[in-house]
Amino acid sequence: MKALILSGGKGTRLRPITHTSAKQLVPIANKPILFYAIEAIVAAGVRDIGIITGETADEVEAAVGDGARFGAEITYINQSAPLGLAHAVLTARSFLGEDPFVMYLGDNLIRQGIVPIVQRFKDSTPDALILLARVPEPQHFGVAELEDGKVTRLVEKPAEPTSNLALVGVYLFNHNVFAAIDAIEYSARGELEITDAIQNMIDSGRRVEPHLIVEPHQAMVATWKDTGRLEDMLEANRIVLDDLPPRMEGTIGAGVRLDGKVILEKGCTLQNCTVRGPAIIGESTHIDDAYIGPYTSIYHGCTIRNAELEHSIVLENSVIEDVDGKIESSLIGKECRIGRSPLRPRAFKLMIGDHSRVELR
Repeated sequence: MKALILSGGKGTRLRPITHTSAKQLVPIANKPILFYAIEAIVAAGVRDIGIITGETADEVEAAVGDGARFGAEITYINQSAPLGLAHAVLTARSFLGEDPFVMYLGDNLIRQGIVPIVQRFKDSTPDALILLARVPEPQHFGVAELEDGKVTRLVEKPAEPTSNLALVGVYLFNHNVFAAIDAIEYSARGELEITDAIQNMIDSGRRVEPHLIVEPHQAMVATWKDTGRLEDMLEANRIVLDDLPPRMEGTIGAGVRLDGKVILEKGCTLQNCTVRGPAIIGESTHIDDAYIGPYTSIYHGCTIRNAELEHSIVLENSVIEDVDGKIESSLIGKECRIGRSPLRPRAFKLMIGDHSRVELR
């Protein structure tokens, strides 16, 4: 069995972060989202992995390498243009051959991994196995309709959904998916839709099985997240931080208070601060005279001084200092500087990139 990870999207909903970085490499709990996908696939016993890339191919290849660090063998496959998930499958046709495969969207997070799902596919041997989850806004996803437990109809991002069952970003197929893709046409938005291909399989009498993933023990934190939007990225960060064990590899100085589950990575230093977990402080990051609240991930090489931060993600080499009020529910990019000017009169002085969003209170 092989795997195909899609890592070629532009990430328009996460701009301006994705103007300069692949959305699949934005860190969740200080690890790129894409790495969680690779690790989940390897844990399921699949090591021959193709990664679909686009404009950010060089960055993705530099981050992932040949796959040895994950116990995998990685093949990079460039998609000429983002023409849909089914188009990506066609692009990988020579790599996939006649083998069954799992397709995993590289910006999705499956909390419990995919080991039992892959095993079910191997045991049941359907033509396709699709993962479904109940969502509050199904119009943003491919939606499935079931009848007596069988998939009867799939619709891509319907204006008026007749079901709240969204297709999760993991699919399992055998080679018959190629004939289905060959039989469909480009959609109104100019893409070859994987939902259309699966619908063709259903209409042709192929066996398409659903697998509904549910929240564990009715927990408040979902099992699956598509991290295409800021609020979903922050929720994914919350999911992972909740599951990580505490770890102390940094240096703790005077006046430090740690509450709850805190991860201090190598080379970070803390002094005169409070960190309330779940939270993670990255390598070579310095925290001084600050408050770091729950569900915060601070990547490597950052400085947080005389500031308060909560429920946020800070990317590498950023500096936040001398800030009045608390920063919360924020995603702060690479090498940013946020601080207070000593000049009077007091005023906000901003340099904001395209597609940014700033809220001042």
